[in-house]
Amino acid sequence: MKNVLDVMSLQQHVESSKAQTMKPIDYRKQNKPGLVPLYIFECAAKLKMKPLTAACAAIVYHRFFREVKPSDYDEFLIAASSLYLAGKIKDDDSFKIRDVINVAYCTLNRGNAPLDLNDEYWSMRDAIVQAELLITRTLGFDLNIDLAHKYLLYYMKSLQDWVGPEVWNSVPIAKAAASYLQDFHHSANILKYKPTHVAIGCLSLALQTYGIQVPLTDESDESAMWYKPLVKDFSRENQWEIIENVVEVYKHEAFLKAAP
Repeated sequence: MKNVLDVMSLQQHVESSKAQTMKPIDYRKQNKPGLVPLYIFECAAKLKMKPLTAACAAIVYHRFFREVKPSDYDEFLIAASSLYLAGKIKDDDSFKIRDVINVAYCTLNRGNAPLDLNDEYWSMRDAIVQAELLITRTLGFDLNIDLAHKYLLYYMKSLQDWVGPEVWNSVPIAKAAASYLQDFHHSANILKYKPTHVAIGCLSLALQTYGIQVPLTDESDESAMWYKPLVKDFSRENQWEIIENVVEVYKHEAFLKAAP
């Protein structure tokens, strides 16, 4: 189980590395759709947030804008407030509101120094706190965020025993599945599926990426698919929908990072 659990700590390192190596995006000068989730994860990496906290922030953000019109609100303010709120939801005390303010501000305003304790700082602090209350009310005070990560860990452990350590350790299935899951949080489409289905979909994509065939399963017979003993209400249609959505995330990320 240790090898599987290590993936989650590794994911934090991967997200941090992405933020350090990717070409900085000037969020102020771009208006492409879907840009703000990229901003959320860049801020999360700079804050050294736990992967679960970053994913929670993205879910909070997506859920809020499922209920309202994006044009009615400052999406970057809601993103910053979602990061702050996610820290409370997941009891992640590795960062404070001042950290969120400075990282959110400096990421949005490239080249600027962190804010001093001046009027602009206190104005932004008040805006984030007020946005937190707005988000909470808009979500009907339902902050029970059921993330797919815990299900993915359980399914990976089951599959690891099923395929055997030799096959499992020959390719980075766990690392790929965890990356696909985390990156799927860039898309609001993740809200369309149950967390159990998202976990299976990402694990399925990882298996297909490395061409791993699970023993004693039959691809031509859905009732004999490897995921049926784990999630009975998951179908092949669900599988392909989720895989297509994850792949679309990477296509859209390339579009966002392309020169304007």
